[in-house]
Amino acid sequence: MKQYEAVIKVMEQNGGYATLAHLYQHVLKVPGVEWKTKTPFASMRRIVQDERFFFKIRPGLWALKSYRNKLPHEMIPTKKKTSAQVDFTHSYYQGLIVQVGNLQQYDTFVPPQDKNKRFLASDFLGDLTSLKEIYPFCYPSIVRRAKTIDVIWFNKRKMPASIFEVEHSTDMKNSLIKFVELQDFRTDMVIVSQAKRKRLFQDALSLTAFQQIKKYVRFLSYEQISDYHSNLFKLRTIRNEVQISRW
Repeated sequence: MKQYEAVIKVMEQNGGYATLAHLYQHVLKVPGVEWKTKTPFASMRRIVQDERFFFKIRPGLWALKSYRNKLPHEMIPTKKKTSAQVDFTHSYYQGLIVQVGNLQQYDTFVPPQDKNKRFLASDFLGDLTSLKEIYPFCYPSIVRRAKTIDVIWFNKRKMPASIFEVEHSTDMKNSLIKFVELQDFRTDMVIVSQAKRKRLFQDALSLTAFQQIKKYVRFLSYEQISDYHSNLFKLRTIRNEVQISRW
């Protein structure tokens, strides 16, 4: 079996699509394939860019062209975005962030109203998180506000270590207002959005109302989150192969 055929097989077994992280975990397990390279993960990234067989859905998420008409319509990229596509984009990046937090041994939480939203076609966000209820880490009024944040990573002391808001189309101010509520905690605050919207983020954060949190807030693009996600799974695959439990 050729290398690209192994990638196709793994995608077919996953419903016709896969994240790079999923490919990193499963393609090397396909029997009968020779990977005569020191960089098999780079080979996989190159293979999925072969337009004869694959197309890109989102950063880090690829699908088979032969499955295009079989995939949920909200997954398929089009020039004119529907509300369903926007919702999928939002929940997809929430799911990536949750999985990254889980891999780094944080407790993860998403708002109750988001638990039944799909990360991918077969996964709900509520199934990915380690917490079903938010930790009562502070006064009830602050906890109620925190419950609306897109993703929270809690540390071993049950305190919010990092908080994330996925901002696909709004002006980001409402997300920053949520962050203001946690300004007295040692919490990393992250806005996740399209790279082209970074200037809008900078303009919003420059407002006087957000000066107290300015030094705690960062911007990450969709591509950066996707790369972070896939690279962590790549590292885990390498660890498993060489049987290293700790580095």
